[in-house]
Amino acid sequence: MTVYFSAAENGFYDDAFKADYMAAGTWPTDGVEISERWYQHLLDGQTKGRMIVINSYGQPVLTDQPAPSKEALIAAAENLKAKLLKRAGEAIAPLQDAVDLSMANDAETASLQAWKKYRVLLNRTDTTNAPDIEWPVSPC
Repeated sequence: MTVYFSAAENGFYDDAFKADYMAAGTWPTDGVEISERWYQHLLDGQTKGRMIVINSYGQPVLTDQPAPSKEALIAAAENLKAKLLKRAGEAIAPLQDAVDLSMANDAETASLQAWKKYRVLLNRTDTTNAPDIEWPVSPC
């Protein structure tokens, strides 16, 4: 098997299907032949979190993932905050029902207060300092 890598398509092509690619007009014009061993090396590196880039000779090589941008870190923190707030709301709802119906025991009342305090602190959490955020501790 001969494998080709296309920088323009950022993909691999197997020459066993070259006729099909050619008939469909999808065979890359910039395909670079690589050995099967190098192909496996590149795939193995990808599974370990590295990325494939093109070196100055047009050959595919592995490199480390770039550090996430500040915006990406903030977006991830906002996403986590939303999930934690949803979880807190789901924990609070049945406890609040028990209190509202005068059916709550002491443990449920204490748990409700802890969850509400957590939710307030979570709402006040500043995600613009990502990734250095001091998250409040969940009641459970």
